Amino acid sequence: MQRRHVLSLLALGLGAGPIAACGDSSRLPSLPDKLRARAPFKGLPEDTRIVLDGRDEDVLAEIARNALVREIGFLQSQGRSQLGTANYLAISGGGENGAFGAGLLTAWSALGTRPEFKVVTGISTGALIAPSAFLGPAYDKDLEFFYTKTSAEDVMTSRGLLTGLLSDSLYDSRPLLRTIQKFLTPALLAAIAYEYNTKGRLLFVATTNLDAPVGVMWNMGAIAASSHPRAAELFARILLASASIPGIFPPVMIDIEVGNARFEEMHVDGGTVAQVVLYPPSFGGVDSSRVLAEADRTVIEALIKRPRRLFVIRNSRPGTDLSTIDRSTLKIVERALATLINTQGSAISTSSTCSAFATRWISTSPTSPRALPTGSSSRSKKPTWRSCTKWADRR
Repeated sequence: MQRRHVLSLLALGLGAGPIAACGDSSRLPSLPDKLRARAPFKGLPEDTRIVLDGRDEDVLAEIARNALVREIGFLQSQGRSQLGTANYLAISGGGENGAFGAGLLTAWSALGTRPEFKVVTGISTGALIAPSAFLGPAYDKDLEFFYTKTSAEDVMTSRGLLTGLLSDSLYDSRPLLRTIQKFLTPALLAAIAYEYNTKGRLLFVATTNLDAPVGVMWNMGAIAASSHPRAAELFARILLASASIPGIFPPVMIDIEVGNARFEEMHVDGGTVAQVVLYPPSFGGVDSSRVLAEADRTVIEALIKRPRRLFVIRNSRPGTDLSTIDRSTLKIVERALATLINTQGSAISTSSTCSAFATRWISTSPTSPRALPTGSSSRSKKPTWRSCTKWADRR
């Protein structure tokens, strides 16, 4: 199988449930809306996730407030009192183009100007990049290996057309689950937990609850830092869910308990509802303002006075990608999905061959010569890992 097709499937769709077996089409009832506020994830922190429907503003505000308190405490333990600039990184979906974002990050490290991010968010292929982006340049080799050495056998196995149509997906993604788990070592999870607990840094991954349907943002640092015996498994499967394109790979079924009753939520590709996310559009309303106002004076002053910078990596290509598409169902569906992903995020970022690279709120213009890698044409050539790293280096 061509690498482009492998990376497309890698970033668009993954599968298997964190509790239910991979490929098992049976399921428990979905969680009734009236029980949502009382539905715990057994053994996990209450702030494990934020549902992006406007009703969890207070949860996200409390996460942000507590993280700032931990960060201030860490700085004081280091003999520092002044908060530096808060850098935020949002990594979009984009299918096969996730390799460009990974290449950009490694080149950014080589350039020596890549900052430490206060918050990192990822959707779809961006979710697969996010943990390494969060932990910094020491994990660039993992990114490069993941996006350049992955074969079809590391991603999926076909179920056959008839079986696929009668089950929940065309492909079985257990090989990909094993690939992701190989990178999610105890040391990596411990490093994420340390950054979350000690320095107040935040890592979020977004999925789509297809039962609702609504976006969900998962507090991956809280999961990594929990003492839950299956935290590593849940962490891996949330990454899978964020990029699990419905129908291509199985959804992720997440178990929830209310009293003696058990329910399941069906989670799929986060790109189903958005291609990039930093925080819910409703954030800043009455509930979040009330929680933040309860903080002490030091925290409130830090929230008001602290400089902030947002960086967005938009994994996309400009212009059209002309191709003669075969008149087959799978080829048409694949092309349609790739087009949907590419165009859905166009309103939130400028497109360049490698990414929209926003620094100090100034984005690269898609018409600028510097937005194209050396030797690349936005219409006639496919970007490569090397061309992307060259592009970032020229910044």
